[in-house]
Amino acid sequence: MPTLRFESEAGALLAEVEAMPGDLLLDVARLADVPLHWRCGQGTCGTCKVRLARLDGAAYPAEPGRKERNVLLRAGAIDNALAAGERWPPATRHWRLACHLAVGDENWRVECPSF
Repeated sequence: MPTLRFESEAGALLAEVEAMPGDLLLDVARLADVPLHWRCGQGTCGTCKVRLARLDGAAYPAEPGRKERNVLLRAGAIDNALAAGERWPPATRHWRLACHLAVGDENWRVECPSF
């Protein structure tokens, strides 16, 4: 089972939990009482944004789909160039939507924004 380490933007530990591969990151956060804001749960509002990194330091490899990019663009989390790009840069500092992310086999560090 992969381990998910939820942290605040300042680096404070919010929760560390094990998850099943295939679980949606938003569902894991909600069940662990992580203070991650969300509104719709369907991938259209952009409030459940997080930043991901693999705990071993490698970047999370999956690229966001067109729908997730459009929602991130409308939410002001990414710019037009990133939304329209053919490839998603291999960086860990870009926002992603927890409702679009299925847990894989990797251990993740999940940075939750402060509100």
